[in-house]
Amino acid sequence: MQDQQSNGRVKKKKVDMEALQSPLNRIPGMDIQSVRDLLDIGLQEVDDLRGRSPEVLFEEVLLLKKETPPDRLPSFRMAVYFAETDDPDPALLEPWKWQ
Repeated sequence: MQDQQSNGRVKKKKVDMEALQSPLNRIPGMDIQSVRDLLDIGLQEVDDLRGRSPEVLFEEVLLLKKETPPDRLPSFRMAVYFAETDDPDPALLEPWKWQ
C-alpha cells in the first residue's frame, strides 16, 4: 500500500492496527472503515452490538464524523444481525444485502 507524492517519494498509507485487531473485524463482510466507526462510538466487542439499533449507531457516528457515507448503515445492519443471531446465514453476511 503506497501512494506517490508530488515530490516523487513513495509514502506508505497509514494502517489502522486497532481496527484490524478488533474483535469487530471478525464479523464476516465488515470493512475496516465500518469497524473504525464502531470503535469511535465506544463499541469494542461483537456482543456490544446486541440490542442496538443500526440506525441509531449510524446517527451516533454522524455526530462524530459528519462526512460519513450512507453506505455504512448496511454494514451496521449486518453487524447487528451477526451479533444477535446464533447461527447467521452466510448469504446475509454481505453489507449490500442490507440496503
